Amino acid sequence: MTKFSTFALLVSFALFTGCDFIKNTFTYKDKTENFVEALMDKNYDECINLMATDHETAKKTNRDSLKSGLDQFRAVIGSNFGDGNFEYTFMNAEKKRSTVAAENTPPNTTLAHIEFSNGKNIGVFQILFDDTSNKIINIHTLDVKAEKPNMLLFWLFGILPLTVLLFNIYVIRKIKKSNLKRKWIKYLAVIVLNVPAISYAAVDGLSYKLLNFQILFGVGFSLMGYLGSVWTFGIPLGGIYWLWKLNQQKSLRITTKRTPQNVSDSHESTPEIENL
Repeated sequence: MTKFSTFALLVSFALFTGCDFIKNTFTYKDKTENFVEALMDKNYDECINLMATDHETAKKTNRDSLKSGLDQFRAVIGSNFGDGNFEYTFMNAEKKRSTVAAENTPPNTTLAHIEFSNGKNIGVFQILFDDTSNKIINIHTLDVKAEKPNMLLFWLFGILPLTVLLFNIYVIRKIKKSNLKRKWIKYLAVIVLNVPAISYAAVDGLSYKLLNFQILFGVGFSLMGYLGSVWTFGIPLGGIYWLWKLNQQKSLRITTKRTPQNVSDSHESTPEIENL
């Protein structure tokens, strides 16, 4: 088999595997919603039908014991969030791979997080799915209960990260049109040197990290339910510095043009600025 054929085979395998994983993520929300609705209606037989009871981790589970556990789980949800009518939002799905065996997801399984809300409070289900049947192996709620946030403030805060993004793009365009040398270093500085990072999470509010670099033009954004909705931007130190340098260069050129007696001096100083 040629190197090209091997490469093509690997790429095809990766694409099919990735597409299959993405396709499955769209089913996790629906599966969770159907399970929880049946649970809150005390339809435990339907819940069991939605569970991967054939999985090796559940083969020895007694059906009556499972129903008892489901009843207790229903009571926990009911006492914290009410008896149903939840809104569901898919947050993420992952396969954990770690050098610590206990932190790995079991083979042929996927760990998903589904946010749910009763209109006032928010919680999160953590569900382990069987990849073969797309059924639930186990489900529990995380220790999360937060008030549903006002998303208007979240979207208004987004003006600041977008401003930083536009500013950095503007500076990069200015650098491109300039006669500076080694422009790629300047581009890199503008893209990477955005620090400290200031974040606004829909639920947790404002925070900052002093030594956190925002390397993608100074902006970060996440939208995974209410709990996973976060704007982040870094102070564009690289962009501010090089815009100042460009303006300094422009000012010096204007000054040398207006003072002919300093022409000889300007010829000596200009190359130093242009070769920044």
